[in-house]
Amino acid sequence: MASAPVLDAELARAVIDPASYAEWDSLLDRFDAIRAESPVAWIEGQEGFHRPFWLVTSYDAVMQVSKDNQTFLNNPQTVVFSLDEGIEFAKAMTGGSEHMVASLVTFDAPIHMKYRKLTQEWFMPKNLRTVEAEIRSLAKRTVDRLIAAGPEADFVKLVSAPYPLHVVMQILGVPEEDEPRMLMLTQQMFGGQDDDLNQSGMANMTPEQITQLVAGAVKDFEAYFAGITAQKRAKPTSDVASVIANATVDGAPLNDRDMMGYYIILAAAGHDTTSASTAGAMMALAHDPEQFARVKADRSLLPGIVEEAIRWTSPVQHFMRTAAEDVELGGQTICKGDWLMINYVAANHDPAQFPEPRRFDAGRSPNRHLAFGAGAHQCLGLHLARLEMRILFEELLDRIESVEPAGEAKRAKSTFVGGLKALPLRIAAT
Repeated sequence: MASAPVLDAELARAVIDPASYAEWDSLLDRFDAIRAESPVAWIEGQEGFHRPFWLVTSYDAVMQVSKDNQTFLNNPQTVVFSLDEGIEFAKAMTGGSEHMVASLVTFDAPIHMKYRKLTQEWFMPKNLRTVEAEIRSLAKRTVDRLIAAGPEADFVKLVSAPYPLHVVMQILGVPEEDEPRMLMLTQQMFGGQDDDLNQSGMANMTPEQITQLVAGAVKDFEAYFAGITAQKRAKPTSDVASVIANATVDGAPLNDRDMMGYYIILAAAGHDTTSASTAGAMMALAHDPEQFARVKADRSLLPGIVEEAIRWTSPVQHFMRTAAEDVELGGQTICKGDWLMINYVAANHDPAQFPEPRRFDAGRSPNRHLAFGAGAHQCLGLHLARLEMRILFEELLDRIESVEPAGEAKRAKSTFVGGLKALPLRIAAT
């Protein structure tokens, strides 16, 4: 590594501390300070704790990394920031790979595009119209439960958490009665850094016990989707699980690890992110009655509400990349093999790209946010996420006359996928 601005220890700790991401305004203050000093800064490693890496905080630099998939690789180092013990754990679980799960987010060219194309058409708007009626039915039932629980209710618990989970499990062919099991398994597999959200008691477990729990969850997940695969091969339907079960790459069926990785990434990544954006939009509207009244009267504003919520919340808070060669980035020399964190929270709140970035503005235009990523690894399910949110808010706005905060909203402690874990609201139904 050439000489570079080294982030001071306090800021470096905040960047990797899950608790920092629960204190949103303080976090954004830190990113503003880091970005102003150096949009690409070096964080020293701590032996036995974590590796050194570059922190990328400016919109332009994050965009450059996101679009240059030949220079900045998702392999071989882990694509999500992990402490050394987590990396060693993954390697022990997988027989050498730093990735606990082999999936689209861990693949590079040429294999990445081969796997992405398997389901890409399924997630395009034309095909999603075939499931729109089912999604709307789920949205209606979700709003029914919210209103029945009112006038005060936790929007996360009743709406923004279960609704996207229902949608994703439906398109994977998972019966509704199995959804709690799927949620529990994903929580166990990915651990979770927030004690309130982690329902498996990991906070009180030894590393050996956690290893056994996660290993068991992986086996349970694989066993469950092996059953789904057998069903979909015997009797294919129109859902995405049938596409995966019957897919071939280079003339051969997917191997077990890659197939399970496909199921897992759709099952796990497809609901937490949309949940966070949905809750973020509702919180913004609850704090801004005027904006709520405008969108209730004019539904053409809904796409702007959805897009701004996704930027404003930035549910996927970072990804890691590995430099394949020496390259200049943000005025710094990145060396071959260097690890980088592209931080979407920082990039989506860069005032050089977004005037008054902390203000929720449904009319923001242009809104070229990076919450879905960019380039070859742009989120596969972005059209589905937008559709889910639009339909839900259409149903909500039809049934709700007003909404206001009924207590303190709380954010999750997480460096990777973040968002609200509690949003108490007072709702007046129409």
